[in-house]
Amino acid sequence: MKLSGYIAAFTLLLGIYGCGKGDSDSGPPPEAPAPLAATLVFPENNTECNEGEILSDTQSRVEFRWNASQNTDSYEIQLKNLDAGTTVRITASAEASEITLLRGVPYEWFVVSKANGTSATAQSATWKFYNEGPGIINYAPFPATAVFPSRGTTLTVSDTIILEWAGSDVDNDLSGYEIFFGTASDPTTLLDATPQNTLEAAVSAANTYYWRVISFDTSGNSSQSEIFEFRVE
Repeated sequence: MKLSGYIAAFTLLLGIYGCGKGDSDSGPPPEAPAPLAATLVFPENNTECNEGEILSDTQSRVEFRWNASQNTDSYEIQLKNLDAGTTVRITASAEASEITLLRGVPYEWFVVSKANGTSATAQSATWKFYNEGPGIINYAPFPATAVFPSRGTTLTVSDTIILEWAGSDVDNDLSGYEIFFGTASDPTTLLDATPQNTLEAAVSAANTYYWRVISFDTSGNSSQSEIFEFRVE
């Protein structure tokens, strides 16, 4: 009878405590909530940035600012020099960061929100600005951006396509564009000059096309876009 009592007690303990595996099957901890996108504050979009500390004739230090975003532990500023086409990435834990810039140069920037415990990120809007330069009275237009076709797109069309782009200028004195277009990766054939933001181009199947936009203002300043490409099936 004693033996049967011990067996019953042991069985009861197994039922209560199991075999030490009770917590091992609970699965991984839940992923942290995804961060939300920040709202940019300064430097403002499509403006001349004339604030900051002038360091020399060629450089100044500017404080970039944005509003805090939810579920965010850190931010990454991505800043592109639109003249050189180079991008730098700066990590910040707060909603501001001082960055040294070249003067008289156009820039593009956005902020990526990040959070611990998740690989998800969120990106703000993208803004452009000119960093004030010594003695500059009128700024060149910002390099144009492709609207349609977007870069890398593959299209199914018959024989023509309508190219569309977006241009902007701090001084609001854009006067027109020249469009270079063709199958060469560095297009040098002038398709046409136009004051509009669209232009028709002839295309044929099984070709990759490349195009760029030269923007002009009324003061004779100009800027050159990146080279955009798309494929026609």
